[in-house]
Amino acid sequence: QLLEAKASLSLTQTQHALQLQQAKAQMNNMVPRKQLEQLQTSLREEECKAQQLQENLHRQAEQACRQLVRTQEEHERLLQAAAEQAEGLEHNLRSAEAVLAERAAQLKDAQAQISRNKLLIEDLREENRGFAMALQAAELKQKSTEEKNQLLEEQTSALKELIGKITPASLS
Repeated sequence: QLLEAKASLSLTQTQHALQLQQAKAQMNNMVPRKQLEQLQTSLREEECKAQQLQENLHRQAEQACRQLVRTQEEHERLLQAAAEQAEGLEHNLRSAEAVLAERAAQLKDAQAQISRNKLLIEDLREENRGFAMALQAAELKQKSTEEKNQLLEEQTSALKELIGKITPASLS
């Protein structure tokens, strides 16, 4: 049993020595402690930088989101103002169309009145031509009458003179 125990101990020691050699060999193949510490320090610094970058990115995203909301609100306000302006312009257009339609109706009535007035004026011109001809005829008759009156006055004057001469002779 002792031999077995010694053999077992020896085997275990050999295995342990082999494992120790393997562990040393692995440690030699591994990164040195100083370099490992430097890498860990670099890793921490990089993680810190990454954290800062992530925080900056988060802040910028929040700012961009707020800016986007402000821009969207501004666009909505501008759109609302444009819609109100368009509505006002549409109302003005309808009002202008109504005024134009009323003015067109007035002009149409005025044109019809002008046409009636032209006909009346033409009738009055015809009537005036007739009156002018009648006036001319009347003036000719008046002239003729005046000439006859002049002749009659001359005859009357001659008769008076003749009667004036005849009357004293007949009385005597």
